[in-house]
Amino acid sequence: MEIFSRSDIGLIRKENQDSCSFSVISSSCVWAVVCDGMGGARGGKTASSTAVQHITEYLNKNYIEAMDEEELASLLVDAVDGANLAVYNKASDDVELTGMGTTCDLVFIRNSIVHVVHVGDSRTYSIRGGKILQLTEDHSVVQEMVKRGEITQEQAQNHPNKNFITRALGINPTIHLDYIESEFEYGDVLLVCSDGLSNCVSQADIVKTVHENRGILLIDTLVELAKIGGGTDNITVTVIY
Repeated sequence: MEIFSRSDIGLIRKENQDSCSFSVISSSCVWAVVCDGMGGARGGKTASSTAVQHITEYLNKNYIEAMDEEELASLLVDAVDGANLAVYNKASDDVELTGMGTTCDLVFIRNSIVHVVHVGDSRTYSIRGGKILQLTEDHSVVQEMVKRGEITQEQAQNHPNKNFITRALGINPTIHLDYIESEFEYGDVLLVCSDGLSNCVSQADIVKTVHENRGILLIDTLVELAKIGGGTDNITVTVIY
């Protein structure tokens, strides 16, 4: 497997409050995490970087190759649960960080199985052939409106409240996480991104770009497309082959 990742400040923000990390454990085992922070001048960057650091250290310390799928799933959920508490505790200790939080998409691929632990509105996509499938569901006010039938998915893309999320790491000492499993086949591309990409680049353009580019060129092209689409937020893109 190959993995490529890039985080960019975009065109509007004064600071990049996204954080990301990844590791190639073997030719058939990789993981990646993308976090998009929120909460004031210091809070957003602190929240996302704290979560990424905790997850990275936890996986490096506790992952064992002999784990079965159930044990691996528990490990991943525990890693993100711990990140939630780490962000919450740091906010509790510093009044300037009160209310900070972060989205989180932790993706772990081993052999033919994709494991995803998700909270917030960062996204994980699976691209196979000419089709793109969003594996995660946004935890957002606008997505709740879509589910209630109040607006369409197309209307949600440009809704003024699309950045209001309903779940984030660090807000409370405990967190309800989504855990998703999916298949990974040879030729698939897994894409993990913050909303700085998904809000500015259509899914059709993502698929087209994935099929026309690979590696560093692919993630650089996606970042540039997000800037062409407005660059209104920090942009983080990770792709796994």
